[in-house]
Amino acid sequence: MNLEYERAMLVMNEVKKVVTGKDDCVKKAMAAILAGGHILIEDVPGVGKTTLATAFSKAMKLDNRRVQFTPDVMPADILGFTMYHKEKGLFEFHPGPIMCNLFLADEINRTSPKTQSALLEVMEEGFVSVDGETRSVPNPFIVIATQNPKGSAGTQLLPESQLDRFMICMSMGYPDLKSEIAIAKGKSSRMAMSEVQAVAGSTQLLQMREEAEQTYIHNNIITYIVKLSAATREHPLVELGISPRGTIACTKMVKAWAFLNGRNYVTPEDVETVFPDVAKHRLVLNTKARVTHVTEAAVVEEILTKVKQPASYMGRTEYRG
Repeated sequence: MNLEYERAMLVMNEVKKVVTGKDDCVKKAMAAILAGGHILIEDVPGVGKTTLATAFSKAMKLDNRRVQFTPDVMPADILGFTMYHKEKGLFEFHPGPIMCNLFLADEINRTSPKTQSALLEVMEEGFVSVDGETRSVPNPFIVIATQNPKGSAGTQLLPESQLDRFMICMSMGYPDLKSEIAIAKGKSSRMAMSEVQAVAGSTQLLQMREEAEQTYIHNNIITYIVKLSAATREHPLVELGISPRGTIACTKMVKAWAFLNGRNYVTPEDVETVFPDVAKHRLVLNTKARVTHVTEAAVVEEILTKVKQPASYMGRTEYRG
């Protein structure tokens, strides 16, 4: 069994100690982390969004920071600032919470567009720019942002160009009956979190990423992904389809997803599973779609049904196990 694959399984098992009944969400979040992307979780309060991020940071022993976004949060509150040191006679940089491995941006849609842009620029560029000086963020660097889709009062929707910087957008949803009973009978989230053990570190995460990147993807699969992206741009209900950045994100995600399934090659089913989470937040529907109440999810499902899957994709067939 591949060592990096085993380590990834250990990380997910630790996260599942506190995130009950959401194995698919844990796996998709892990895939995005291994693919080097950032995650947007869009859901109602109280379903475990913050718990998921905290558990991942603890299981991988990552330096993490959390900021609760509000309308008065300024870019300097995230990036840091320089202050004059009288005794030394120079300006000193005071780093903001963004200078960490895993940054949790809670309710990102409740802060100003200026602050949102500052955060998303760091996500894209990988460095912080303050007073004309740039400083690289730690490696690895992961942003997990949350937003509540209900209750739009006082919120600032992320522009489509900024949403595109999140590799995936997923919804955790409410737990099923059995899982919620287990949650109600179980320990408090704080007590449960204390049971999460560090089974990897930042160095091991980079090694897992490198291993996932080596996953083989046949040219036919790449062509399939490109055709899916092209279909979103040509759909009669879509005003703005998936950009090439989205195509790249999907390619990276399917490789990480295949890796987490114990394979060193990608299948069309991997694409079918991952594509909705990569695609939905990147689509801008037109007026006709809004009038007829067609959702992004419905458009993606239709495209997956219409675009033919490749018949040949087997480049390497050996399993990790």
